Amino acid sequence: MEVQIFGTKKDSDTRKALRFFSERRIRVHFVDLQERAASPGELKRFAQKFGADALIARTGSRFAERGLGAARYSDERWVELLAGDPMLLRVPLARWQQRLTIGLDEAAWKEWIAADASTAPGQARSKA
Repeated sequence: MEVQIFGTKKDSDTRKALRFFSERRIRVHFVDLQERAASPGELKRFAQKFGADALIARTGSRFAERGLGAARYSDERWVELLAGDPMLLRVPLARWQQRLTIGLDEAAWKEWIAADASTAPGQARSKA
């Protein structure tokens, strides 16, 4: 199992997500958004599942600095803006296979781990 996490090292929720998987010895491919932005295609996956509005960190300082409070853009335009300025993203964004989460979602991550464990080859099955 390998999980991909998009976030920043300075963000406490991103650090909590990294720690969650690290404590369970799950490999993580971490994408630091301060070093490399997420691709528009990757962001579209999240936007298709949750809507572009869910990706926006409306309470973040970057959102206020850019004066986007009154902005009424289409989902496509928001994805373009978020790809160009990843500090507007609500993080962490986590992906395992086709499953996605935005923000801290330990309940969903535990489901991912359980699903992976139940499909692992050679796994000993307990008898009921």
